[in-house]
Amino acid sequence: MSFDIDVVCSRGDFELAVAFQAGPGLTVLFGPSGAGKTSILNMIAGVLKPTRGRIAADGQVLFDSATRTDLKPEHRRVGYIFQDARLFPHLSVEQNLLYGYKLAPEAGRYAAPDHIIPLLGIGHLLERRPLSLSGGEQQRVAIGRAILASPRLLLMDEPLASLDDARKQEILPYIERLRDGLKIPILYVTHARAEVDRLAAAVIRIEGGKVVA
Repeated sequence: MSFDIDVVCSRGDFELAVAFQAGPGLTVLFGPSGAGKTSILNMIAGVLKPTRGRIAADGQVLFDSATRTDLKPEHRRVGYIFQDARLFPHLSVEQNLLYGYKLAPEAGRYAAPDHIIPLLGIGHLLERRPLSLSGGEQQRVAIGRAILASPRLLLMDEPLASLDDARKQEILPYIERLRDGLKIPILYVTHARAEVDRLAAAVIRIEGGKVVA
């Protein structure tokens, strides 16, 4: 699977203009706050509309201003993981995970609960509710829910930023497992150089709304 973006997005005095490609593995979007990294993820996910350009994933066009193509977010098959887990508090861990699994078209499923649950080490949490979990456990469940939807690509927006150092060290090995085990592009936003050095197969540096390296 591969991913391609070439877009411009103007918001007030700020213009974001980026073009890059990513293949399977983990690509880090790295740069200072306000550079436009999260806006890039939001355009890919379909919650922010580019002014013009094209976005394609796994051979399908998600957005193209020239042909007026603009798939709705729920039709893009893009997994999105935020700083906070955003789990459904009234559902058990197992129900949260199966919610993601049921979202995936049956013919397009490549991730199964009996593979992803052990991969993330969350089998012992299945009967618990999200509010009873630690921050690291919640984030692993959120990652599992996103993966079980069998996305074309996975977006991770500073997924460790809200965690203390101990919880970060807990989750990093699981992200490495996903990077090495999944055959999809993962776009990972971070400010932390240690995460870049440990996780990145490729790095795209964003400054002032532009790709600079």
